[in-house]
Amino acid sequence: MESSGMNKTMGGNARGSRMHAQAHVWNHIFSFINSMSLKCALQLGIPDIIHDHGGPMTIGELVSALSVHSGKAHCIFRLMRILVHSGFFEQTSLRVVANDDREEVGTEHGSLFWEHTGYEPELNLLFNNAMASDARLVATEVLGSDCKRAFEELRSLVDVGGGTGMMAKAIAAEFPDLECTVFDLPHVVAGLKGTKNVKYVGGNMFKEIPPADAYLLKASFRYNITSSR
Repeated sequence: MESSGMNKTMGGNARGSRMHAQAHVWNHIFSFINSMSLKCALQLGIPDIIHDHGGPMTIGELVSALSVHSGKAHCIFRLMRILVHSGFFEQTSLRVVANDDREEVGTEHGSLFWEHTGYEPELNLLFNNAMASDARLVATEVLGSDCKRAFEELRSLVDVGGGTGMMAKAIAAEFPDLECTVFDLPHVVAGLKGTKNVKYVGGNMFKEIPPADAYLLKASFRYNITSSR
């Protein structure tokens, strides 16, 4: 019994180590973003502009004070969000601002990143494969730990933003009586075929989500399960 328990603990530690290793690698791969963003802010003179303003500025006010091309003005929002996240600046609630001040735009064409992947099949495939690779590792961690018990009482589950269904298919294989729905944008799930207890549904999570006993949401190497009851 002691040997079995030890093997189980060692197995759990191994799975946890893989998760930490992946997070460690990702952090190093993207570590240049903070320094390059700070360099960009300094070259644009953003610290001096905010200082001379005498107080917090909205993104719109900052863009107006910067000498940037109008076609790239939307990038300032993303730049400032990175700088706030990394601790170089602080975000303060001043008042309700215009939608343009808080809309995240992902390409030079002015479309959201998720919309843009719908027009770029190669980018869509690359992004979905990357997410599936991450989900494969997380599925091993979740289903090989005590977290697995969270699925035992469920009859239906929706994986919101489930991509190609890597996580949902792993759960469905462990729980054959659980009806799993992979919910993502139409161009993400287009052409994907389900199984006996896995189906794909296209839609917009900000407008409507299929009903289920629970919803699965993934963010930053974590999965949150929210009951609809």
